[in-house]
Amino acid sequence: MAYDPELADRVRDALPDEKNVREVKMFGGLAFMVDEKMVACVSGGGGALLVRVSRSRDAEYLEVAGARRAEMGKGRSMGEGWITIDEAALTEDRHLHFWIDAVLEYNAEKTAKR
Repeated sequence: MAYDPELADRVRDALPDEKNVREVKMFGGLAFMVDEKMVACVSGGGGALLVRVSRSRDAEYLEVAGARRAEMGKGRSMGEGWITIDEAALTEDRHLHFWIDAVLEYNAEKTAKR
């Protein structure tokens, strides 16, 4: 299944317009990399958006409507910090921006630790 090009455009528009953002095909979809770390992936199946967030805030983020633990194949959890957001939970830009803010916050933490 191909990824949703409209959602990819929305993610692209929501990310900072900087040289450190690039796109890579992975996980059967289109991943967005910031500072060479994956922050989000518009899925080719199994959910609309895969995000990488802080493990320390994982439980909090899983309480958000439409969020669930990401799986790499049926029944194979990707673990803390990997969350899939259903398409229906991303219909409004403010909801998408919530997740983009979350992934960029985690990305900044990881980059600062270098």
